[in-house]
Amino acid sequence: MIELNNDWDEFLNVETAKEYYLNLREFLKTEYSTSTIFPPPNDIFNALRYTPLREVRIVILGQDPYIKKGEAHGLAFSVLPGARVPPSLKNIFKELETDLELKIPNNGCLVKWANQGVMLLNSSLTVRMGKSRSHAGKGWETFTTEVVKRINNKQAPVVFMLWGKDAQAKESLITNPIHLKLTAAHPSPLAGGRFFGCKHFSKANAFLEQIGQPPIDWQIEDV
Repeated sequence: MIELNNDWDEFLNVETAKEYYLNLREFLKTEYSTSTIFPPPNDIFNALRYTPLREVRIVILGQDPYIKKGEAHGLAFSVLPGARVPPSLKNIFKELETDLELKIPNNGCLVKWANQGVMLLNSSLTVRMGKSRSHAGKGWETFTTEVVKRINNKQAPVVFMLWGKDAQAKESLITNPIHLKLTAAHPSPLAGGRFFGCKHFSKANAFLEQIGQPPIDWQIEDV
């Protein structure tokens, strides 16, 4: 049984007993035993571990984990300390620099965001080394859809940042009118030019302050 020791555990107990997840688990057992899979098994559910449901204030949706060794650790767009900052995250930091005049940090570990209620959720939670989308269509999308539905049912407003078509595929799940949906191109190098200028970070903070919540401190410190 997966235990996160927070208010996602009841959700996990229900979801992991469903047929689609049991099939996904068998697939993952084979994958982890025969290939190099990211992130490590203990980090798969870090998005839920670091950001309890009651504390979710912002959701940033990604695609799937990074495909190079030493990068993915279960939080969308984030990399372990000491890892190179991937191109998509570099573009996120550039947008933060222009939007909020923040210093670009020397590392890409976003745990500070997760600890403030920013859920960094990928559509697929695992991937084979060197092969993007290799675990797409295996059941993770169903799981993360249920995560988004559960957040949508919160009675406290949440900001959803939907970057790119994978994230925007879940836009129809966000039906509660108290939430704020922000859409933009994906921050990858291929689409980064259309991502720049979205000002999602300042818009999200303005929304939080409007509803009486403290803004997110988006500045990642150097290490």
